[in-house]
Amino acid sequence: MGMDAVQLGHGLFRILETGDRELAAEVVHQDFRNRESSISPRACSIPGPAGVLASGAWMRSAFSDLRFAVTGTVHEEDQVWVRLRMQGRQTGAFVRFRDGALDQAVPPTGREIDFEQIHVLGLRDGKVVSHEAVRDDVTMLGQLGVFPPEPAGMLRMVMWRLTGRARRAAQQVTAEAAAAAAAV
Repeated sequence: MGMDAVQLGHGLFRILETGDRELAAEVVHQDFRNRESSISPRACSIPGPAGVLASGAWMRSAFSDLRFAVTGTVHEEDQVWVRLRMQGRQTGAFVRFRDGALDQAVPPTGREIDFEQIHVLGLRDGKVVSHEAVRDDVTMLGQLGVFPPEPAGMLRMVMWRLTGRARRAAQQVTAEAAAAAAAV
């Protein structure tokens, strides 16, 4: 028995929280595309469940206790809109990419994040086939001390880049995302 649209929406975010491969096979269409994957490791752009599992591994590498608290859903025809709060504690490096290369690495801060997002999920054949989002990334970066810049945080980011820790963090998270994708 398949899931309804709202269950699919909740399921997608449960996969990101847990890395549940069986749930990914049930929820994510083989043709799945993530419009938001441009700031993540390349493995997150892989179509289908593999890309979703890679995305979850990437986010969980930075944020322990990662949660997506759904606050509302709307379903119409072949789309479901999910409003939620992304929550967790930054205990690992939060690495962002541009064109597959390291763009920014925020060293672990131990700080909590809690900010809103709205996701639009395309549905086909009883599964999620596409994803795009509107996220309040400025609030998240503020909670991490990146924007507006806090001097101590900016100094840590610069030192991470100069000492090669940012590059090593990018390599590690890229390998973890690729491993999650390959395990499908």
